[in-house]
Amino acid sequence: MVTFKDFRNNVKPNWCPGCGDFSVQTAIQRAAANVGIQPHDLAVISGIGCSGRISGYIHSYGFHGIHGRALPIAQGLKMANKDLHVIASGGDGDGFAIGMGHTIHSIRRNIDITYVVMDNQIYGLTKGQTSPRSAEGFKTKSTPGGAIEPSVQPLELALTSGATFVAQGFSSDIKELTAIIEAGINHKGFSFINVFSPCVTYNKVNTYDWFKEHLTKLSTVEGYDSTNREEAMKVVMETEGLVTGIIYQDENAPSYQEQVPGYAPTPLVDQNLKMSEQEFNALLQDFM
Repeated sequence: MVTFKDFRNNVKPNWCPGCGDFSVQTAIQRAAANVGIQPHDLAVISGIGCSGRISGYIHSYGFHGIHGRALPIAQGLKMANKDLHVIASGGDGDGFAIGMGHTIHSIRRNIDITYVVMDNQIYGLTKGQTSPRSAEGFKTKSTPGGAIEPSVQPLELALTSGATFVAQGFSSDIKELTAIIEAGINHKGFSFINVFSPCVTYNKVNTYDWFKEHLTKLSTVEGYDSTNREEAMKVVMETEGLVTGIIYQDENAPSYQEQVPGYAPTPLVDQNLKMSEQEFNALLQDFM
């Protein structure tokens, strides 16, 4: 029987003590074990930033990509080997700045992968600059007079882009976060999971205590219907995005792979990719 210990390796994380990313790593490992995934059946793809290191800290297949490009790599991997469970991860800078276009198009494609964003509202790896998730008035080295731009709203973005699974967690609540990631892995389609993961070194505003004071858990909202997109958008706007739980899920929408004409049941990596000269010439004629 697989346990979360099977997803441990001998690489010691070098995140700052108290960083929320430790809890995100633990939640991913526990969720994978709860689903019953073997380490060789899991691939964790990451981008750049503090969060980008996570692919090297989990005993599974891993790929540390370049800034903002975790999702294209993860999608290509899933298309080539549909039998793999693929988790993409990155920070708010990775997913909502240089990688924003990939985030939106990944959501609308609905490829069967899970995307975990470690949202700390700041650029931590580069020593504390304003990120797309920093609030207006947020003062950093890059905005000493305070940020003048409104912050990106990831939950509204995901819902309006057609996401079939939208959730948000808090790294301080590992039990709920584990359950959310587990549900995301089991969801057939693109699972968007934003996680409040406080930066204890450079963000002295959005702290653990700040989130505990401001967050609303959907589990405490009586009668909430996570299958209703309109209700999901309403609760997100009413709480200004400060809500945790599974916000929206459409279990009936077909995944991208299910809609691709001729998508073979056998993974591409297991197929014979050799082509005869006759097959090549016939294929060439189709495009001449």
